[in-house]
Amino acid sequence: MKIDLRKELKHLYAPSAKKVEIVDVPNFHFVMIDGAIRPDETPETSQEFQDAIGALYGVSYTLKFMSKLRKTNPVDYTVMALEGLWWTDSGEFNWSKQEEWKWTMMILQPDHITAEMFHEALQQLKKKRDTPALSRLRFEDFREGLCVQIMHVGPYSGEPQTIERMMAFAQENGLRFCGKHHEIYLGDPRRAKPEKLRTVLRHPVEKEVRS
Repeated sequence: MKIDLRKELKHLYAPSAKKVEIVDVPNFHFVMIDGAIRPDETPETSQEFQDAIGALYGVSYTLKFMSKLRKTNPVDYTVMALEGLWWTDSGEFNWSKQEEWKWTMMILQPDHITAEMFHEALQQLKKKRDTPALSRLRFEDFREGLCVQIMHVGPYSGEPQTIERMMAFAQENGLRFCGKHHEIYLGDPRRAKPEKLRTVLRHPVEKEVRS
């Protein structure tokens, strides 16, 4: 059996780049890891950030092969894209502010992947090459709920303009931003040209209470 969550969840992982949409994101299984980007760093220069991504992909591909090669009910599937939740302690959503950005990087896992399988995959990886990042990984359910989202095409530096569109759309529909900014990275910045990068931008929203 083979499943392709990118196709099954197309409405969440391949949204329109032309218009902002409202979606209700259900509960999913994720492998997650937390960290922070210091003001003098970027995701590209932060070794902690790069190590975290390596650990996430390492355990995700180990789980894929464990699932594919198991004797009972083997299932092959496509490893999902890297995702990131971003926020600051102050709660201010301002990309230009030099403040320590906190992050949770994560990769969605199919429903049949269990916590027991995750821990087994983790032990397999640690036997090959144990790193501090592996010990910080966790397997967790996450339900984002009501959100606005759009596909951002172009460099990461152009995201603020797209986010302004999202905020304006939310206000027009009686909603306001809440929670953590969410990015889903469909392109590899090491290989794709900046203008070709595709990133799903998503943000939780709630009904705006007006007096």
